[in-house]
Amino acid sequence: MDRRSLSTAARLALVALVPLATACSDGGGDDEGTTSGATASSTTTGSTAGTTASSETDPTATSATAGTSASTTTASTTTASTTGPTTTDTSASTTEPTTTTEPTTTTEPTTTTDPSSTTDTTTGGDDGTLCASQSEGLFFPPDAWFYQDATKMQVTGDSQAITQWMMGASPPNGWGTGNMRIDFSIAMVDAAQGTPKRSYMIEQDYYYVPDCDLAPVPVPEGGFVEDYPQDPVDPNMPFSGYECSGFGDGADCHIIVVSRSEGRLYEIYHSTIDGGDDFYGGCLALWDTSTTPTNDGRGQQCTSADAAGFPIAPLLFTADEVMAGEINHAIRFILPNSMIRAKKYVAPATHGTNTSGPMSSIPYGGHMRLRADYPIQNLKPAAQVVAKAMQKYGIFMADGGNIALTAASDATGCAKWEDVDLGPQDLSMLKATDFEVIDHGATMDVTYDCTRMQIIE
Repeated sequence: MDRRSLSTAARLALVALVPLATACSDGGGDDEGTTSGATASSTTTGSTAGTTASSETDPTATSATAGTSASTTTASTTTASTTGPTTTDTSASTTEPTTTTEPTTTTEPTTTTDPSSTTDTTTGGDDGTLCASQSEGLFFPPDAWFYQDATKMQVTGDSQAITQWMMGASPPNGWGTGNMRIDFSIAMVDAAQGTPKRSYMIEQDYYYVPDCDLAPVPVPEGGFVEDYPQDPVDPNMPFSGYECSGFGDGADCHIIVVSRSEGRLYEIYHSTIDGGDDFYGGCLALWDTSTTPTNDGRGQQCTSADAAGFPIAPLLFTADEVMAGEINHAIRFILPNSMIRAKKYVAPATHGTNTSGPMSSIPYGGHMRLRADYPIQNLKPAAQVVAKAMQKYGIFMADGGNIALTAASDATGCAKWEDVDLGPQDLSMLKATDFEVIDHGATMDVTYDCTRMQIIE
């Protein structure tokens, strides 16, 4: 997917992460298809245009080339780049503006530890179940926006105009590849109590200040990065599942780690642990899962591991949930940059990228709900479970790319997709006009003027 404009800008010589803590989520992957995103640059005292975009690649196509990996550093200081972020989607590619504002404290916790310290630590707590699924319990408090019943929410005045425009922009059914497809490449990994934490070397082209955090990340053995295919882990190389095959070509390569014992969600955009056990990564977004995310997220104009500034994990549906017969949250969806309203986002999104869609297209953060009168009984049983969630909670426009819906990989889950009988095309009959667009207020202009304190441990 196209989660941030991976731009050539902002190559800050930022260092290896220092200890930090938050919850985990997000990814991009094999079924999605374009690359785009914006990077943010900053000085040591201010922030510049920061935007994130993911690049999803279709397994039947060549890998995305939205930015090759940049040089890495493990220093403890930050330097500034004044080049603005860019977008490299097939639909649009222009240079993004930069800004310089003083970073201030946001709702996320910060520490005053020396960022040059990279000592690995372990965390306390108790993780009772390890299926990396919200069927075991919600990742965030139940009043978070992605858990809210949307069946009675008001529809926007231009809802019909938006869905009809989608149909014409990408026939026959109005989604990125014409039909609604499901991607299964984003892996979520549970970190048990005491999982060792690791610092990583920053890929400067994918790191944005002050949007991204700095901290060591718990990396469980036997986990996986977002990739296609996801090969079995070599027992002699327990971290081999974290090696992303498209890393050098700019693929999203999300690593998402849920640490229930810490009450944190760690989501890294563009990351890999290579065959030599070297850990590289781009933007780390840390989320405190003990608190309810607000419409300000990690800060207005601030990106995350998802271009809309969302946490990814709570918006991914899993085979475990489908097997249980209920998905208790909204789902993320993506569209090509050319189908997303130009340089706009709406709450609960906090960020957008260099998109190029008309005013009749949906903005970043746009919330769609499957119509209550849609005949879901015509779908296969597993697809009905997903459709019911789209009727009750809806879907949120989270990133740029081609494959509309993102389910979690079953590589680390307890249930398998083949067990529940759900495949990439099982929702392909759903049309954009089968949905309504929910009103979340006025849109915001994308400025990349992110102001926040990075979490460093």
